[in-house]
Order: sequence, then C-alpha cells, then structure tokens
Amino acid sequence: MLPLDHKISMKIAIDIREAGKEKTGKGWYTFNLVTELLKLDKDNEYLLYTDSQDLYQTKNKNALVIRIDEKSWKWHFAVLKDIKKRTPDIFFAPTSYIIPAFSPKWLKTVITVHDLVSFMFPSTHSFKATVIERFTLKSAMRKASSVLVVSENTKKDLLKRFKYKEENIHITPCAASDIFKNTPKKKEIEELREKLGLPENFILGVGTLEPRKNFETLIKSFVVIKRKHPDFKLVLVGKKGWKFKKIGQTITNYGLKDDVIFTGYLDDSDLHKIYSSAKVFVFPSLYEGFGIPPLEAMASGCPVVSSNLASLPEVIGEAGILVDPRNSLKIAEAVSGLITNESAREMFITRGKEQAERFSWEKSAQVVLDTFQQISAIRKSKDESE
Repeated sequence: MLPLDHKISMKIAIDIREAGKEKTGKGWYTFNLVTELLKLDKDNEYLLYTDSQDLYQTKNKNALVIRIDEKSWKWHFAVLKDIKKRTPDIFFAPTSYIIPAFSPKWLKTVITVHDLVSFMFPSTHSFKATVIERFTLKSAMRKASSVLVVSENTKKDLLKRFKYKEENIHITPCAASDIFKNTPKKKEIEELREKLGLPENFILGVGTLEPRKNFETLIKSFVVIKRKHPDFKLVLVGKKGWKFKKIGQTITNYGLKDDVIFTGYLDDSDLHKIYSSAKVFVFPSLYEGFGIPPLEAMASGCPVVSSNLASLPEVIGEAGILVDPRNSLKIAEAVSGLITNESAREMFITRGKEQAERFSWEKSAQVVLDTFQQISAIRKSKDESE
C-alpha cells in the first residue's frame, strides 16, 4: 500500500443506490464506507450515482450526487452512458457487479464481493438474483483492478472459485455504527417496547426473513427454550424476504402464533433499543460474508449465540457462544445457559463490547482509499513509461 501522505487527484464514481434505502448489510456497508471516505479524502472528486429512491445526502464540496431516474437494467446502462461523458478514473461497485461487467476497457473498476452465496448456497437465494450474480461476477472479476472483500472467509471462498491475484484482494470488514455503542435511556426503551408490544423477557433475532438466515431452526429451538422459560417470547426484526411464508408455516406447525413477534424493519435507533433490552441475541445464519447484526448486538451489550459457520467465528471470536446452526437443541442449550447463568451473561456482555470495538468503518474506508491511490499510481506509472 502507498504511504498515507501520497496524494493523487482522481475522479471516482460510486454506485450508492443501496445507501439511501431501508438498509441491510450491503446498504450499511455502502453508506458507512462512502461517509467515511468523504471524511478522509478532500483531494479527489466523487461522482455518487443513485436512483429515484431515498437520496444519499452529503455536504462535501468534492462530491456530486447524480440521480438517474431509470429502473432495473436500464439504470445501469444509463449510468454507463453518463460515465462515458464524465470519464472518471475509477468506478467503485460496492453492491452490484453489473456496471463493472459491462464497463469500457479504459475504466478502472473496483468491486466488493460480500459473499458467494449464489455459488455455494443457490437454493437459499432467489433464482433471479443467483443467475444475475453468477453471470456478472465472473465478467466483473476479469475486469476489476482490485477486489474488496468483507472477511478472510470471503477471500478464501473467492480464491477457491476464481483465478485472481491474491495481492489485489483487500479486506474491508464491516463494523457496528456508533449509535450502538451508546446506552439508550430506560424511558426510551420502555416507550418502544410499549409501541411494539414487546414483553420484558425475550430472545431476539435480526435479519431479512429468508431461508439463508435459518430462522426456522431458531423457531424450533425456541420450542425447547419455551418449556424451560415459559414467560419468554421470540422477537424477529427484519423485512420479509424470499420464501418468508415458510417461517410463518413453521410457527403455525409448532403452535407459536402468540409467542413469536415480528416487528418488520427498524431503523438503527429503535434496533439499538431492542438489542439493549433483549436477554439473548441469536444469529443462526447458514452463511454470511460478514454478519453485522452480531456486532451491533455485542456493541449494544446483548450476549450473542451465533452460528459457527463461514465468517462468523472470525467476526465474533471468543466474545459469543458459537454453535452448529443446524442443531436446534444446541442453540436452545446455549440460550438457556445465558438466561440462567448471570455471571456467564455478564462475561459475554463485556467481551462483546470489546470485540465490537476492534472493527471500524474508518479503518475500512482507509483501505478503500489506499486501493484507489494504488490503482491511480500504477496507471500513472504506465502512462509515463509509454
């Protein structure tokens, strides 16, 4: 990497569509990286491409938000047309591979690969999304000057399936936003619980309600937990995703209609209050490129029981209890242990807060900026040699 004081003037285009919507993992990655990049970098010019939905707001003089009012595939090709007029040096795609896949040869591209779920677990992903990602990622990888990943595990998965120079892969971990590190007021927590109809004692799950998140196994484990702790409820926070009906059917099959509460999508402020008041947070995902919710829970002071698969041991370390997410009895045993053992609970709360502090959006944004500078320096060196 280049030294931090090495400044090269560039024009950098970024796809920021996900930064302005109801954000999940990729959206928060885009929002936080772009926000930190604009804090760090006052030397380069940024072209921030978005669509007609919630616009990303910035007051930075070196950043221009460009709104392209097209939908689906038309948006990508409209952006490509605009790029040819504005001629940026680099195009950064933090969530989609479509523009890098069809980009002109002169444009240097950087992509972020969050996970390889479309290649490794296609049955847990929508067919349309799987086909698009498989087709465009291969082409985008061939053209990309550098590839960013969110974890060592994603890097390992990527190198297994693609021929790419390892030295051009850079790790940009996610982090919990600062709001989760604060202590919410008890009055605010009580007001939210009353608004959402939350009980005093509950177990929490957060994520898009789709097969890969494995909430069906969590519900099965809750059947066992409920026998030991009848006053507890299960609260699930997140948008309805692909094949959501299966979750509803599992709840019906186990007679838990009155014991599972869906809140829908919540903003960070409300989500932080729920983390802070939950007895245990459970993240039983079958596959994650990173997994932001466990970090948010740990930062908020909620003990974590998590899947031991993919990147999650890397994210959680020894700050939570890692279990086989396919074993509902193991999940139930870990959760019950944290409910009944207050000393263990306090230990994991302390460890969790320390672990969450190890991850920083600012550090990841610096890696991104260094990557841009490295690409520009190589390009400049080639131009001078010619």
